[in-house]
Amino acid sequence: MRNRGNPYPAAPPAGTKTKRKRKMDHSSPFCRALSLFLILLITTAPAAGSADWRPALDPWNWHFPQDHGNHPSFRTEWWYFTGNLTDGAGRRYGYQLTFFRQGIRRIAAAPANPWSIGDAYFAHFAVTDVSRAKFFHADRISRSGPGLAGAATGRMDVWNLNWFARMEGQSIRIGARHGPAELALKLRPIKPVVLHSSHGLSKKGPHPGQAAHYYSFTSLATTGTLKTADGGETVNVRGTSWFDHEFTSNALAADQAGWDWFSLHCSDGRDLMIYLMRKADGSWEKESSGTIVESDGKSRHLHLSEFTIALKGHWTSARTGARYPVRWQIDIPAAALQVSLAPLLADQELTTPRSMGVTYYEGAVAGKGSSRGKPVVCEGYIEMTGYAEKMGSLF
Repeated sequence: MRNRGNPYPAAPPAGTKTKRKRKMDHSSPFCRALSLFLILLITTAPAAGSADWRPALDPWNWHFPQDHGNHPSFRTEWWYFTGNLTDGAGRRYGYQLTFFRQGIRRIAAAPANPWSIGDAYFAHFAVTDVSRAKFFHADRISRSGPGLAGAATGRMDVWNLNWFARMEGQSIRIGARHGPAELALKLRPIKPVVLHSSHGLSKKGPHPGQAAHYYSFTSLATTGTLKTADGGETVNVRGTSWFDHEFTSNALAADQAGWDWFSLHCSDGRDLMIYLMRKADGSWEKESSGTIVESDGKSRHLHLSEFTIALKGHWTSARTGARYPVRWQIDIPAAALQVSLAPLLADQELTTPRSMGVTYYEGAVAGKGSSRGKPVVCEGYIEMTGYAEKMGSLF
């Protein structure tokens, strides 16, 4: 069910640890069968169990670093890393590494049995190689079992086989390897944690509990190594990353098609996040919002009425037929910020047949404009869902 209309109105409405490393062929019949089994288990889980999950109704009482960890009383949780990198020759890359926990049962049927399923774990890994115009992505699904996948409570330590993200002191280490592609990065926060919307309670719609607890590290100095699927060599890279962490139990409604999410780093030190919930009729939920983060780390919530986004073009996927917006003009008068934006590579569409079965666009973008009257350049990421299928029926 793809929305073929323009989702942008002409005038928007006002208002893993070493011991866990192991090899597994995810194209094998066993893994395909396991993926199908877990997906069927998730989609056929009894609806009555949903009452056991905690809704996101009120602002969370945040404590860091503990809240970088797992929140098992909520049904859905994700740890999202994206970044823009360059190597010593000046070649540009983008990357995504994401971990998802999806609750199936609030309490596993046999808690003492490591194979008893309470949660399913998904992960997505993607690399954009701008100079070679190549986009690589992989996905996987697993269960906790005897250490196959999981997320620690009280600290950031999340893994899915040999893909991982964990906090070590004040830094975060992330790593993934799939076939010839490999990523090993160290991320160091430049700015403090940013709580989005109302003290981190990010509303996705008008109904009670239709919200998520949401915070970010918007600016992470990044160093490490990268090996692309086609490059054949491991290169040293550096750049800037963004980390999002959300947990919720009921974020989307059946009449919501998906969302468009922007994260940008500007050359004057300002960071910008915009989150647009898109309804099936192409309009935006009035709860859509954003956050602007100043160079000193101070942040300000942006209501939908405080910014406009004008669409300047589309790109259509030859694989799926999905038609995505590309090229945007973002204007935020209250922050004296204007940016023209476009993907660094047109095709950055992910299909996830081995895990969620969802198709979406997640890609590196760059642009230029002005901030407080001075020229700036920017780079970041765009995520767009619901153009190949309606997301409200899936989450």
